[in-house]
Amino acid sequence: MDGRRALEGIKVIDAATLFAGPLAATVLADFGAEVIKVEHPKGDPSRSHGYSKDGVGLWWKMLGRNKRCVTLNLSKPQGQEIFGRLASDADVVIESFRPGTLERWNLGYERLSDINPGLVLARVTGFGQFGPYKDRPGFGTLAESMSGFAHVTGQPDGPPTLPPFGLADGIAALASAVAILTALRARDAGGRGQVIDLAIIEPIFTVLGPQPTVYDQLGEIQQRSGNRSVNNAPRNTYQTKDGHWVAVSTSAQNIAERVMRLVGHPEYIDEPWFAKGSERARHADELDAAVGAWISGRTQEEVVAAFEEAGAAVAPIYDIEGIMQDPQYEALNSIITVDDPELGPTKMQNVLFRLSETPGEVRWSGSTLGAHNEEVYGELGIGKHELDELSEKGIL
Repeated sequence: MDGRRALEGIKVIDAATLFAGPLAATVLADFGAEVIKVEHPKGDPSRSHGYSKDGVGLWWKMLGRNKRCVTLNLSKPQGQEIFGRLASDADVVIESFRPGTLERWNLGYERLSDINPGLVLARVTGFGQFGPYKDRPGFGTLAESMSGFAHVTGQPDGPPTLPPFGLADGIAALASAVAILTALRARDAGGRGQVIDLAIIEPIFTVLGPQPTVYDQLGEIQQRSGNRSVNNAPRNTYQTKDGHWVAVSTSAQNIAERVMRLVGHPEYIDEPWFAKGSERARHADELDAAVGAWISGRTQEEVVAAFEEAGAAVAPIYDIEGIMQDPQYEALNSIITVDDPELGPTKMQNVLFRLSETPGEVRWSGSTLGAHNEEVYGELGIGKHELDELSEKGIL
Protein backbone atom coordinates (compact mmCIF):
# COMPACT_ATOMS: atom_id res chain seq x y z
CA MET A 1 0.00 0.00 0.00
CA ASP A 2 2.96 2.29 -0.69
CA GLY A 3 3.58 2.94 2.99
CA ARG A 4 0.02 3.99 3.78
CA ARG A 5 -1.35 3.18 7.21
CA ALA A 6 -4.45 1.01 7.44
CA LEU A 7 -6.77 3.81 8.63
CA GLU A 8 -5.02 6.70 6.93
CA GLY A 9 -7.58 9.21 5.67
CA ILE A 10 -10.03 8.53 8.53
CA LYS A 11 -10.54 11.58 10.74
CA VAL A 12 -11.79 11.01 14.28
CA ILE A 13 -12.88 13.61 16.84
CA ASP A 14 -12.36 12.14 20.32
CA ALA A 15 -14.63 14.16 22.59
CA ALA A 16 -15.05 11.35 25.14
CA THR A 17 -13.64 11.31 28.67
CA LEU A 18 -11.93 8.78 30.89
CA PHE A 19 -11.46 5.37 29.34
CA ALA A 20 -13.81 3.48 27.01
CA GLY A 21 -14.33 6.11 24.31
CA PRO A 22 -10.80 7.54 24.41
CA LEU A 23 -9.22 4.07 24.33
CA ALA A 24 -11.28 3.19 21.24
CA ALA A 25 -9.89 6.34 19.63
CA THR A 26 -6.36 5.31 20.65
CA VAL A 27 -6.77 1.98 18.86
CA LEU A 28 -7.86 3.79 15.69
CA ALA A 29 -5.01 6.28 16.01
CA ASP A 30 -2.46 3.49 16.38
CA PHE A 31 -3.43 2.26 12.92
CA GLY A 32 -3.22 5.60 11.20
CA ALA A 33 -6.49 7.44 11.81
CA GLU A 34 -6.10 11.17 12.38
CA VAL A 35 -7.46 11.66 15.88
CA ILE A 36 -8.14 15.08 17.33
CA LYS A 37 -8.61 14.92 21.09
CA VAL A 38 -11.06 17.61 22.19
CA GLU A 39 -10.77 18.38 25.90
CA HIS A 40 -12.37 20.87 28.23
CA PRO A 41 -9.87 23.66 29.00
CA LYS A 42 -9.42 22.04 32.43
CA GLY A 43 -8.24 18.84 30.74
CA ASP A 44 -9.51 15.28 30.43
CA PRO A 45 -9.80 13.61 33.88
CA SER A 46 -7.52 10.80 32.70
CA ARG A 47 -4.61 13.27 32.75
CA SER A 48 -4.68 13.15 36.56
CA HIS A 49 -5.99 9.61 37.01
CA GLY A 50 -3.74 7.13 38.79
CA TYR A 51 0.02 7.35 39.03
CA SER A 52 1.97 10.45 38.06
CA LYS A 53 5.59 11.54 37.94
CA ASP A 54 6.49 15.14 38.67
CA GLY A 55 2.84 16.03 38.12
CA VAL A 56 2.67 14.28 34.73
CA GLY A 57 -0.08 11.66 34.48
CA LEU A 58 1.33 8.32 33.33
CA TRP A 59 -1.90 6.64 32.16
CA TRP A 60 -2.48 9.62 29.88
CA LYS A 61 0.81 9.00 28.06
CA MET A 62 -0.61 5.77 26.64
CA LEU A 63 -4.26 6.83 26.36
CA GLY A 64 -3.42 10.10 24.60
CA ARG A 65 -0.82 8.74 22.21
CA ASN A 66 -1.01 9.47 18.49
CA LYS A 67 -3.66 12.17 19.11
CA ARG A 68 -3.53 15.88 18.39
CA CYS A 69 -4.77 17.61 21.53
CA VAL A 70 -6.95 20.71 21.54
CA THR A 71 -9.02 22.43 24.20
CA LEU A 72 -12.61 23.52 23.64
CA ASN A 73 -15.48 24.41 25.96
CA LEU A 74 -18.53 22.79 24.38
CA SER A 75 -20.94 24.44 26.81
CA LYS A 76 -20.25 27.81 25.17
CA PRO A 77 -22.00 28.75 21.90
CA GLN A 78 -18.70 29.75 20.30
CA GLY A 79 -17.20 26.43 21.32
CA GLN A 80 -20.16 24.61 19.78
CA GLU A 81 -19.71 26.50 16.53
CA ILE A 82 -16.02 25.56 16.40
CA PHE A 83 -16.85 21.93 17.16
CA GLY A 84 -19.29 21.90 14.27
CA ARG A 85 -16.49 23.09 12.01
CA LEU A 86 -14.20 20.35 13.28
CA ALA A 87 -16.89 17.75 12.62
CA SER A 88 -17.72 19.06 9.16
CA ASP A 89 -15.04 16.97 7.48
CA ALA A 90 -14.63 14.26 10.13
CA ASP A 91 -15.54 10.64 9.64
CA VAL A 92 -16.21 9.86 13.30
CA VAL A 93 -17.11 11.69 16.50
CA ILE A 94 -16.74 9.73 19.76
CA GLU A 95 -18.51 11.10 22.83
CA SER A 96 -19.36 9.83 26.32
CA PHE A 97 -21.59 12.53 27.79
CA ARG A 98 -24.84 11.68 29.50
CA PRO A 99 -27.67 11.19 26.99
CA GLY A 100 -29.15 14.52 25.93
CA THR A 101 -26.02 16.56 26.66
CA LEU A 102 -24.97 16.97 23.04
CA GLU A 103 -28.55 17.86 22.13
CA ARG A 104 -28.59 20.50 24.86
CA TRP A 105 -25.45 21.96 23.32
CA ASN A 106 -27.07 21.92 19.86
CA LEU A 107 -24.58 19.25 18.78
CA GLY A 108 -26.91 16.27 18.50
CA TYR A 109 -26.76 13.94 15.54
CA GLU A 110 -29.55 15.75 13.72
CA ARG A 111 -27.42 18.87 13.51
CA LEU A 112 -24.09 17.12 13.02
CA SER A 113 -25.47 14.99 10.17
CA ASP A 114 -26.88 18.10 8.52
CA ILE A 115 -23.35 19.49 8.56
CA ASN A 116 -21.80 16.16 7.52
CA PRO A 117 -24.16 13.42 6.25
CA GLY A 118 -21.40 10.81 6.26
CA LEU A 119 -20.51 11.31 9.92
CA VAL A 120 -20.54 8.35 12.32
CA LEU A 121 -21.38 9.39 15.88
CA ALA A 122 -20.23 6.85 18.48
CA ARG A 123 -22.01 7.37 21.80
CA VAL A 124 -20.33 5.40 24.58
CA THR A 125 -22.17 5.58 27.90
CA GLY A 126 -22.71 3.41 30.95
CA PHE A 127 -26.28 2.38 30.18
CA GLY A 128 -27.02 3.50 26.64
CA GLN A 129 -29.17 6.25 25.16
CA PHE A 130 -32.57 5.02 26.39
CA GLY A 131 -34.16 3.03 29.19
CA PRO A 132 -34.75 3.75 32.88
CA TYR A 133 -31.04 4.01 33.75
CA LYS A 134 -29.92 6.21 30.86
CA ASP A 135 -29.45 9.30 33.04
CA ARG A 136 -27.46 7.56 35.75
CA PRO A 137 -23.71 8.17 36.01
CA GLY A 138 -22.16 5.17 34.28
CA PHE A 139 -18.70 3.86 35.12
CA GLY A 140 -16.94 0.59 34.42
CA THR A 141 -17.25 -0.48 38.05
CA LEU A 142 -21.03 -0.40 37.74
CA ALA A 143 -20.85 -2.45 34.54
CA GLU A 144 -18.61 -5.01 36.22
CA SER A 145 -21.22 -5.24 38.97
CA MET A 146 -24.38 -5.33 36.86
CA SER A 147 -23.04 -7.57 34.09
CA GLY A 148 -22.63 -10.53 36.42
CA PHE A 149 -18.84 -10.35 36.37
CA ALA A 150 -18.42 -9.50 40.05
CA HIS A 151 -20.96 -12.14 41.06
CA VAL A 152 -18.89 -14.99 39.58
CA THR A 153 -15.48 -13.59 40.54
CA GLY A 154 -13.85 -14.39 43.87
CA GLN A 155 -13.70 -17.31 46.28
CA PRO A 156 -16.87 -19.34 46.97
CA ASP A 157 -16.95 -18.23 50.61
CA GLY A 158 -15.84 -14.66 49.86
CA PRO A 159 -17.52 -11.50 48.60
CA PRO A 160 -18.14 -10.62 44.95
CA THR A 161 -14.87 -9.27 43.56
CA LEU A 162 -14.22 -6.31 41.28
CA PRO A 163 -11.16 -6.13 39.01
CA PRO A 164 -8.39 -3.71 40.08
CA PHE A 165 -8.36 -2.05 36.64
CA GLY A 166 -10.82 -0.78 34.03
CA LEU A 167 -11.93 -4.14 32.65
CA ALA A 168 -15.43 -3.17 31.49
CA ASP A 169 -14.11 0.05 29.98
CA GLY A 170 -11.38 -1.82 28.15
CA ILE A 171 -13.78 -4.38 26.69
CA ALA A 172 -16.18 -1.57 25.73
CA ALA A 173 -13.32 0.29 24.04
CA LEU A 174 -12.50 -2.68 21.81
CA ALA A 175 -16.19 -3.17 21.03
CA SER A 176 -16.48 0.54 20.18
CA ALA A 177 -13.55 0.33 17.78
CA VAL A 178 -15.22 -2.63 16.03
CA ALA A 179 -18.53 -0.77 15.92
CA ILE A 180 -16.91 2.31 14.41
CA LEU A 181 -15.19 0.32 11.68
CA THR A 182 -18.45 -1.54 10.99
CA ALA A 183 -20.34 1.73 10.66
CA LEU A 184 -17.67 3.16 8.36
CA ARG A 185 -17.91 0.08 6.15
CA ALA A 186 -21.69 0.54 5.97
CA ARG A 187 -21.20 4.22 5.13
CA ASP A 188 -18.83 3.34 2.33
CA ALA A 189 -21.49 1.05 0.90
CA GLY A 190 -24.53 3.28 1.48
CA GLY A 191 -23.17 6.81 1.61
CA ARG A 192 -24.53 7.92 4.98
CA GLY A 193 -23.27 7.83 8.52
CA GLN A 194 -25.20 6.64 11.55
CA VAL A 195 -25.30 6.64 15.34
CA ILE A 196 -23.57 3.97 17.41
CA ASP A 197 -25.21 3.47 20.80
CA LEU A 198 -22.82 1.46 22.96
CA ALA A 199 -23.69 0.77 26.60
CA ILE A 200 -20.66 -0.24 28.67
CA ILE A 201 -22.75 -2.84 30.52
CA GLU A 202 -23.26 -4.88 27.33
CA PRO A 203 -19.83 -5.91 25.90
CA ILE A 204 -18.63 -7.32 29.23
CA PHE A 205 -21.97 -9.11 29.58
CA THR A 206 -21.37 -10.70 26.18
CA VAL A 207 -17.87 -11.97 26.94
CA LEU A 208 -19.07 -13.59 30.19
CA GLY A 209 -20.33 -16.46 28.08
CA PRO A 210 -23.59 -18.43 27.81
CA GLN A 211 -25.04 -17.56 31.21
CA PRO A 212 -28.39 -16.29 29.83
CA THR A 213 -28.80 -19.44 27.74
CA VAL A 214 -27.84 -21.72 30.61
CA TYR A 215 -30.30 -19.96 32.92
CA ASP A 216 -33.03 -20.01 30.30
CA GLN A 217 -32.63 -23.69 29.48
CA LEU A 218 -31.52 -25.17 32.81
CA GLY A 219 -32.36 -22.58 35.46
CA GLU A 220 -28.72 -22.66 36.59
CA ILE A 221 -27.06 -19.56 38.10
CA GLN A 222 -23.27 -19.64 38.00
CA GLN A 223 -21.64 -19.09 41.39
CA ARG A 224 -18.18 -18.03 42.48
CA SER A 225 -15.60 -20.78 42.16
CA GLY A 226 -12.34 -18.96 42.86
CA ASN A 227 -9.72 -19.86 40.28
CA ARG A 228 -11.53 -23.03 39.35
CA SER A 229 -13.73 -23.46 36.31
CA VAL A 230 -17.20 -24.99 36.12
CA ASN A 231 -16.22 -26.37 32.71
CA ASN A 232 -13.04 -28.33 33.40
CA ALA A 233 -10.46 -29.42 35.96
CA PRO A 234 -7.71 -29.30 37.01
CA ARG A 235 -7.81 -25.56 36.48
CA ASN A 236 -6.36 -23.39 39.23
CA THR A 237 -3.37 -21.48 40.49
CA TYR A 238 -0.71 -23.43 42.35
CA GLN A 239 2.22 -22.30 44.47
CA THR A 240 5.67 -23.58 43.62
CA LYS A 241 8.49 -24.63 45.93
CA ASP A 242 10.22 -21.26 45.60
CA GLY A 243 7.12 -19.26 46.56
CA HIS A 244 6.04 -18.32 43.04
CA TRP A 245 2.76 -19.23 41.36
CA VAL A 246 1.66 -20.88 38.14
CA ALA A 247 -1.72 -21.31 36.46
CA VAL A 248 -2.80 -24.56 34.84
CA SER A 249 -5.49 -24.93 32.17
CA THR A 250 -7.03 -28.17 30.91
CA SER A 251 -9.72 -26.90 28.56
CA ALA A 252 -8.83 -29.65 26.08
CA GLN A 253 -9.23 -33.31 27.05
CA ASN A 254 -5.81 -34.38 25.77
CA ILE A 255 -4.18 -31.61 27.83
CA ALA A 256 -5.95 -32.82 30.97
CA GLU A 257 -4.62 -36.33 30.34
CA ARG A 258 -1.07 -35.05 29.84
CA VAL A 259 -1.22 -33.11 33.11
CA MET A 260 -2.31 -36.11 35.12
CA ARG A 261 0.38 -38.31 33.59
CA LEU A 262 2.99 -35.64 34.28
CA VAL A 263 2.08 -35.31 37.96
CA GLY A 264 2.16 -39.10 38.43
CA HIS A 265 -1.55 -39.88 38.59
CA PRO A 266 -2.52 -41.51 35.29
CA GLU A 267 -5.12 -43.62 37.10
CA TYR A 268 -7.56 -40.72 37.03
CA ILE A 269 -7.65 -40.85 33.23
CA ASP A 270 -9.44 -44.22 33.36
CA GLU A 271 -12.23 -42.91 35.59
CA PRO A 272 -15.55 -42.63 33.68
CA TRP A 273 -16.01 -39.03 34.83
CA PHE A 274 -12.61 -37.91 33.57
CA ALA A 275 -13.70 -37.96 29.92
CA LYS A 276 -15.85 -34.81 30.24
CA GLY A 277 -14.65 -31.42 31.46
CA SER A 278 -17.76 -30.54 33.45
CA GLU A 279 -17.56 -33.90 35.23
CA ARG A 280 -13.89 -33.38 35.98
CA ALA A 281 -14.87 -30.06 37.53
CA ARG A 282 -17.01 -31.96 40.06
CA HIS A 283 -13.85 -33.76 41.18
CA ALA A 284 -11.73 -30.64 41.39
CA ASP A 285 -10.72 -31.23 45.01
CA GLU A 286 -8.91 -34.48 44.34
CA LEU A 287 -7.45 -33.36 41.02
CA ASP A 288 -6.18 -30.11 42.58
CA ALA A 289 -4.64 -32.07 45.45
CA ALA A 290 -2.69 -34.26 43.03
CA VAL A 291 -1.52 -31.41 40.82
CA GLY A 292 -0.82 -29.05 43.72
CA ALA A 293 1.31 -31.59 45.57
CA TRP A 294 3.48 -32.20 42.51
CA ILE A 295 3.92 -28.49 41.77
CA SER A 296 4.69 -27.56 45.38
CA GLY A 297 7.77 -29.78 45.31
CA ARG A 298 9.36 -27.94 42.37
CA THR A 299 10.47 -24.44 41.52
CA GLN A 300 8.49 -22.34 39.08
CA GLU A 301 11.19 -22.75 36.45
CA GLU A 302 11.16 -26.54 36.87
CA VAL A 303 7.37 -26.71 36.68
CA VAL A 304 7.15 -24.62 33.51
CA ALA A 305 9.94 -26.64 31.85
CA ALA A 306 8.30 -29.98 32.72
CA PHE A 307 4.88 -28.88 31.51
CA GLU A 308 6.39 -27.57 28.29
CA GLU A 309 8.21 -30.86 27.65
CA ALA A 310 4.97 -32.77 28.31
CA GLY A 311 2.93 -30.56 25.98
CA ALA A 312 0.70 -29.48 28.85
CA ALA A 313 -0.66 -25.96 29.43
CA VAL A 314 0.89 -23.87 32.17
CA ALA A 315 1.92 -20.25 32.65
CA PRO A 316 3.81 -18.40 35.34
CA ILE A 317 1.74 -15.79 37.14
CA TYR A 318 3.55 -12.56 36.43
CA ASP A 319 3.64 -9.14 37.94
CA ILE A 320 4.66 -6.33 35.59
CA GLU A 321 8.35 -6.97 36.29
CA GLY A 322 7.98 -10.56 35.13
CA ILE A 323 6.16 -9.44 31.98
CA MET A 324 8.93 -7.01 31.10
CA GLN A 325 11.54 -9.74 31.46
CA ASP A 326 9.68 -12.47 29.57
CA PRO A 327 11.26 -13.61 26.27
CA GLN A 328 7.91 -14.15 24.51
CA TYR A 329 6.76 -10.58 25.19
CA GLU A 330 10.21 -9.46 24.07
CA ALA A 331 9.96 -11.44 20.85
CA LEU A 332 6.54 -9.97 20.11
CA ASN A 333 7.82 -6.47 20.92
CA SER A 334 4.77 -6.07 23.15
CA ILE A 335 6.39 -3.28 25.16
CA ILE A 336 7.98 -0.37 23.34
CA THR A 337 9.91 2.73 24.32
CA VAL A 338 8.57 6.10 23.21
CA ASP A 339 10.53 9.34 23.52
CA ASP A 340 8.30 11.66 25.53
CA PRO A 341 9.08 15.40 25.78
CA GLU A 342 8.12 15.49 29.46
CA LEU A 343 9.31 12.11 30.74
CA GLY A 344 12.06 11.13 28.34
CA PRO A 345 12.20 7.49 27.15
CA THR A 346 8.93 5.94 28.34
CA LYS A 347 7.79 2.34 28.11
CA MET A 348 4.21 1.40 27.22
CA GLN A 349 2.22 -1.31 25.45
CA ASN A 350 2.69 -1.63 21.71
CA VAL A 351 -0.27 -1.63 19.30
CA LEU A 352 -2.89 -4.35 19.80
CA PHE A 353 -2.04 -6.61 16.88
CA ARG A 354 0.31 -6.99 13.94
CA LEU A 355 -0.72 -6.39 10.32
CA SER A 356 1.66 -7.73 7.68
CA GLU A 357 1.13 -4.93 5.14
CA THR A 358 -0.10 -1.91 7.10
CA PRO A 359 1.25 -2.22 10.64
CA GLY A 360 0.22 0.12 13.40
CA GLU A 361 2.70 2.45 15.05
CA VAL A 362 3.03 4.62 18.12
CA ARG A 363 4.26 7.90 16.67
CA TRP A 364 4.12 9.99 19.85
CA SER A 365 2.87 9.71 23.42
CA GLY A 366 0.10 11.73 25.04
CA SER A 367 0.72 15.43 24.50
CA THR A 368 0.32 18.34 26.89
CA LEU A 369 -3.06 20.03 27.25
CA GLY A 370 -3.88 22.11 24.18
CA ALA A 371 -0.57 21.26 22.53
CA HIS A 372 -2.10 21.34 19.05
CA ASN A 373 -4.53 24.24 19.42
CA GLU A 374 -2.61 26.49 17.08
CA GLU A 375 -2.02 23.73 14.52
CA VAL A 376 -5.56 22.27 14.42
CA TYR A 377 -7.48 25.53 14.69
CA GLY A 378 -5.11 27.11 12.21
CA GLU A 379 -6.40 24.54 9.72
CA LEU A 380 -9.87 26.02 10.32
CA GLY A 381 -8.55 29.49 9.52
CA ILE A 382 -8.43 30.67 13.13
CA GLY A 383 -5.36 32.86 13.63
CA LYS A 384 -3.25 33.35 16.73
CA HIS A 385 -4.92 36.63 17.70
CA GLU A 386 -8.36 35.00 17.66
CA LEU A 387 -7.01 31.98 19.56
CA ASP A 388 -5.75 34.28 22.29
CA GLU A 389 -9.18 35.93 22.51
CA LEU A 390 -10.91 32.55 22.70
CA SER A 391 -8.56 31.47 25.47
CA GLU A 392 -9.28 34.63 27.45
CA LYS A 393 -13.01 33.93 27.15
CA GLY A 394 -12.57 30.38 28.50
CA ILE A 395 -13.57 28.76 25.20
CA LEU A 396 -10.14 27.21 24.57
